[in-house]
Amino acid sequence: MLDVRERFVDSGPLRIWTERVGDPALPAVLMVMGSAAQGVSCPDELVARLVARGVQVIRFDHRDTGRSSVVDFDADPYTIPDLARDCLAVLDGYDLGSAHVAGASLGGIIAQWLAVHAPERVRSLTVLSSSPMGHDPSAAWARARAGEPADPDDLPPPSAEFLAHLAAGPPPGVESDVALFRVFNGPVRPFDEAAARTMLELALSRATDPAAAANHHRAVWLDAPDLRAPLSSITAPTAIVHGDQDPVYPLAHGEALAAAIPGAVLHVVAGMGHVLTSPGLPEEVADLIRL
Repeated sequence: MLDVRERFVDSGPLRIWTERVGDPALPAVLMVMGSAAQGVSCPDELVARLVARGVQVIRFDHRDTGRSSVVDFDADPYTIPDLARDCLAVLDGYDLGSAHVAGASLGGIIAQWLAVHAPERVRSLTVLSSSPMGHDPSAAWARARAGEPADPDDLPPPSAEFLAHLAAGPPPGVESDVALFRVFNGPVRPFDEAAARTMLELALSRATDPAAAANHHRAVWLDAPDLRAPLSSITAPTAIVHGDQDPVYPLAHGEALAAAIPGAVLHVVAGMGHVLTSPGLPEEVADLIRL
């Protein structure tokens, strides 16, 4: 049986919910999830597979998600670097000088920030289904929504299916989220709808304020100069894990990341979309996380 412990850590005035799985004497993997995503969105199967590889795993709720503190964004807006500093607070809360850091989607951008600005805290870096830190997708997204030709200098915009889902503006709730995850999953690998619904229902049940997670979508558009620091300064051993069916960040984003980070290894996962909601995929991806 896995050793699982929950605790809150302080990040300035905020309380961050965390969970540690595995032997605390072993090296740690910090899992950093994506925009509006709670720690429980990191699949148990991925965590168990990592623990079997000989590490402890820490997952946590970002501010404004799950059981972590809710922020009045209008009064106290925050940026991606603030979310990254929450990660450092989690490491401090566990008395960890460093950890293997694996981030998915927005969590991958946060992980890049850590590798650039707090390199001594990052033993290795794995970026999952993400895009280069500092890349501004707004122009490409706007052109795609308007049906205009892409600029050859742009990284490609999301898929038409994902943009159509956003444009439809479905009402919030578990069923809408399940439909979104079906799009996230992509068309090739089977979508485990039951597992996705179970996770999304759990997330809704444990959220202090479900609406607060939308603040992440506001935070990512706020400018932060240190997001434009060169990725070429990253020294941590790095793996880029990207699906060839990602509807949010097409594969060119992962390729651009691998080209920008010295020595990075790109793992292209056939049939993978933007989430790990296909049977066997969490374990497959866990084996690609750099340790």
